[in-house]
This record gives sequence, C-alpha cells and structure tokens, in this order.
Amino acid sequence: MAADHSTPITARLRWSLFTVLCIAGVFNAMDRPIIAILKPDMMEDFGWTDSDFGDLAAVTQFSAAFAFLFTGWLVDRLGVNRSMQVGASAWSFAAMAHGWALTTWQVVAARVGLGVTEAVQTPLTIKTVATLFPPDKRSFAFGFATMLAGAGTIAMPFLIPALALSVGWRGALVAGGIGGFVSLLAWMWLARGVAGLNAAAATEATAVGVGGAPYGAILLNRQTWAIVVAKALSDMTWWFINFWLADYYRKQFGLSTLELAVPLAIAFAGSGLGALLAGWISTRLLEAGWSPNRVRKGVMLVCALIVLPLPLVLALDSFWPVAVMIGVVMAGHQGFSLSLFSTITDVVPGEKVGRVTAFGAFMGNMGGVAISLVAGRVLDAGLGYGPLFAFAAASYLIALAWFQLLLPEIRRPEASEDVFA
Repeated sequence: MAADHSTPITARLRWSLFTVLCIAGVFNAMDRPIIAILKPDMMEDFGWTDSDFGDLAAVTQFSAAFAFLFTGWLVDRLGVNRSMQVGASAWSFAAMAHGWALTTWQVVAARVGLGVTEAVQTPLTIKTVATLFPPDKRSFAFGFATMLAGAGTIAMPFLIPALALSVGWRGALVAGGIGGFVSLLAWMWLARGVAGLNAAAATEATAVGVGGAPYGAILLNRQTWAIVVAKALSDMTWWFINFWLADYYRKQFGLSTLELAVPLAIAFAGSGLGALLAGWISTRLLEAGWSPNRVRKGVMLVCALIVLPLPLVLALDSFWPVAVMIGVVMAGHQGFSLSLFSTITDVVPGEKVGRVTAFGAFMGNMGGVAISLVAGRVLDAGLGYGPLFAFAAASYLIALAWFQLLLPEIRRPEASEDVFA
C-alpha cells in the first residue's frame, strides 16, 4: 500500500490558506476601483461620455455574468486547489493585458477578458469556506474574507493615484495582475500535499457525470430563485456605488482624484467592518442555539433598514456626514450579502455550492449591468442622483420580501438529504 503523504488541515493552515485566497481576491477586484477612481483620465484619453463609461461598466459586468454560468460548474468539477490555480492565473493575465490597450475597443476586449476570468473568484471563495470550515463557523469566515477585501480596497484610493502618476492607469491594472501571481505562488506553497482540497472534484464526477447537465436541478428549485433574485436586487446598489461613488463626490463636492482617497476609504472601511460584524454576530448567535432562519433573516432585515436612509445624503451640504453615511450603507450591503452567501452553505449540498453561488453571482452581475446602463443615461439626461439613490434605498427591503416569499424557512438538510436532487 502506498504511503499517505497528505498534509492534514490544521486550524492554522486552514486560516493561512483562506487568507491567501482572500488576498488574491483583493487583486482580482482591483480593476473596479481603478476604473472608478481614474475615470476622468480614461474619459480624457478616449473622449468618453457618462453613458460611454456606463456602457463600459456594463460590458464588464455582462461578461462576468455570462462566465458565472460556467465557473460555478468548473469550481465544482475541479475542486478548490485546481480552481485556484486556474482562476488566479487567468484573471492575472487578463489584468495585465490592459497594459497594451491603446484604443477603446482594446480596452473593451481587456475588460471582457477580465470580467470572464475574475468570475472564478466568487464561487471559489464560497466553496473554499464550505470545504475548510464547519457550518457554524462559516459566517465569521465570510465576514473575515469581506473585511480583508475591504482593507485592501481601503488602500486603493491612496495607492491607485500614486501608481497612476508613475505608471498610468494601464500600469495600475498591470500591477494588480502581478499581485495575483504572487498570491498564487503563496497558495501553491501552502497547499502542497494538503488533503481534501480536491475532494469535491470526485464527488462532482459521481453526481453529474461526464456530459451531465450542470444546472438542471438547481434551476428548478425555489431555494435557488429565492437566493439569486435577492442577490440581483441587492447587488444593483453595490455595483452602482462601486462604479459611480467617485463620480458623485467629484460632481457634488468638486474633489480631485487625490482628494477622493479619504471618502472612498471610509466607504470601503464601512464595507469591511460591516461584514466582519455581521459574520461575528451571526456566528455567536448560531453557537448560542439560534436557528439559521432566525439569524440569516434577522441580519438581513437590520441591514436593509440601515440602507434605507441613503437618499438623505442629497440633502446634506457637509462632506463628512455624507462620507460616513455612505460607509454605513456599504456596511449594510455587506451584512446583507454575507447572509445570502451563508444561506447557500446552509441549504445547498456541498457538491452544488459552486454552481448555486455562481448562478447567484450571474444574477448579481446582471443587476450590475442594468444599473450601469441606467445610471449613465439618467445622469446624461440631467436627472441627477436622486432617482438612483431612491432605488438603492428600497432595493434591500424588496430583496428580503422576495427571499421570505420563496424561502419561508431556512433549514439545513440532513447529511443524506439533497433537496436539489
């Protein structure tokens, strides 16, 4: 019998692997704050309007959304380790391709490539949590991941202008690709010989089989539609803020690219802290014996109410209260999103987590496509940010109402039970 050279997953190794994955995710998501912060530079280079910029954001979102239809299945088939290797390599190459984009169509091609390849990250993260952590610990893991991503994003408004001054906006995106490769090397070193990181691949091969339909049972399940439609509605606000917040600050307060650093850092600090707090509270309540249904929906309701006052920023003349309120809104979004992702790990069998997560991300990105197209045209029509903020404020309560209608009870299945069969 061959000797077993596999490395057991200790608590320290588990958190080390997950931290590296989260850092890779920061580099994966660098392109969005880069594009938003350096919007004036790109518009000047290419002669774009707000509608053109909105269309570019929509193209990126649509390409990612389309890719999510396949990346969830890919992650379920390959398992965590191989998915990380394939995904990080692909999105890092795509980010570096921006360095050669000299025309609008070349930028569009680079954005499409990046949107397609970065779509691996979301199902990979959720499947990694489901693989590495027991159920009651997963909310905190999600919160930690979002907090770390938020910490990385906080640095972006300070780092990106400095990079742009020295190497231009193309060079800033290339730097993100280099960071992705460094993260991948760290992952490969930590994951060598670790047992269990590819176990899902064998399960998937048995469950689906070669040539099997990867989404059929999932698309016929009410739980899927409860999650993914709620994800689409809530993610509209997330993508709206990510792509248009810098523009709002410029128009409302006349901030320069360098002056955007602090207010954007406040927004993303709120994002990270909100996720960490929601994850910690959820974990503590679950460990205290609260049901997943009560915890998930309770957190979602509180977060939806936190976002509700968003349109009040339009009545504020002072910059700092606006920056703090946006930070609170970002915290509310992340707490809501964390509960949706945690629900996936609660109700979906492990071998299908990647696909349900990816389909939810597909719907979320389609929501981003819609809001990007609408926002550019609303602003070009001279209607301002009022209608957009009003929709954003209501989107989470609408999403929660839909979620409750289709999923009145969140219940973890028994080990032998598969409601998606």
